[in-house]
Amino acid sequence: MVYQSPPGARDLLPLDVAQKRWLEHSLEQVFHRWGYHQIITSTLERLDTLMAGGAIDRETVIQVENAEEESGLGLRPELTASIARAAATRMSGYPQRLYYNANVFRRSQQGIHGRQQEFYQAGVELLGAGGLAADAEIMLLLCDCLHQLPLGKWHLILGEAGLTRSLLSVFPMPLQAKVRWAIAHLDRTSLETLPLSAELRDRALLLFDLRGRPADVLQRVGTLVEDVAQHETLNNLKSLVELLADSRLLNQDLSVILDLSLIQTFNYYTGIVFEVVGEQGGRVLGQGGRYDRLLGLYHPQGETYPGIGFSLNIEDLHHVLQSGGQLPKEISASDWLVVPVTPQAYGAAFAYAQQLRETKNVCVEVELEREKTPELMRQVAQNRRIGKIAWVQEDGTTEIERVS
Repeated sequence: MVYQSPPGARDLLPLDVAQKRWLEHSLEQVFHRWGYHQIITSTLERLDTLMAGGAIDRETVIQVENAEEESGLGLRPELTASIARAAATRMSGYPQRLYYNANVFRRSQQGIHGRQQEFYQAGVELLGAGGLAADAEIMLLLCDCLHQLPLGKWHLILGEAGLTRSLLSVFPMPLQAKVRWAIAHLDRTSLETLPLSAELRDRALLLFDLRGRPADVLQRVGTLVEDVAQHETLNNLKSLVELLADSRLLNQDLSVILDLSLIQTFNYYTGIVFEVVGEQGGRVLGQGGRYDRLLGLYHPQGETYPGIGFSLNIEDLHHVLQSGGQLPKEISASDWLVVPVTPQAYGAAFAYAQQLRETKNVCVEVELEREKTPELMRQVAQNRRIGKIAWVQEDGTTEIERVS
């Protein structure tokens, strides 16, 4: 029998881990500079928590059988719901600035075998802060994270879930979901074949094409808004675009695309939504948005607080950085190789190795092979990129050799 990981799972070997840690550390440095603190939530959650009031498709959740839990348990498909649950039930005092590095799990679609089901994400949640300034902080923090990484060119795609949902409300209820699905999946053919009046079909196609330079899109969408709430949302969106343009964090190499057809997979978004797309290959490197009603679903008294956040897709960032040769190419080498000269010298060798670790704060390996000729040990040190060998006698006498 050949033992392999389950379909959709994979192992990370030492070099994979070194590259992943380098990437996560780069992002964590930015999170810390902006005043965000790490939170770790449970990998297992109750299904009613993961459903987030119907915002997450149950079919995407990998469920875990547990006779003691009536509602059922599942592996988290994303982090926002879990963090909202933890904040609403166990934290007080807002705003809360939180970040995470964690794995998430999503079931493959039926009929698709072997597709990846475990993913890694790093992201932030800003809880208890609403309005233009909070939106701008999250967008600019996202940009700062990506500027920290040598990614090359990328595009920031910005939408407004509340405005798009409001503009879709004019469609008949039985067809509204189909219009939304066609727009979200950029399926123009399906949109054109829906049983809509000529006026509604034209409106649907206009919504479908609402993407491009922010100034152009804002002018076109201005012809569609009708009520006071829509006008207020549009004005806030204009102000956000202007604020982002005024920031030093946005440079001339960054392309901002306003896309009101952008509809995220998770339905709990109530305001701005956004994606970051790499110019090469069109990979979605990250996504996020505002969710102002989610925390109220978990609060014992139903009190709600605004929230906004984003997640970065570690695998996609890894792919882009690796293809550009930007990630570490080797695992870190040890500083010392401690070699017991005789079998009786192991006690002294382990003691000397520990002394080095404690006093010099270095990485030390003790050679365990039986055959320890000087030529072989020098070759071992060179192969492992170790710069110093300590030859240890039984009585603790030590001779230091530098490896060229």
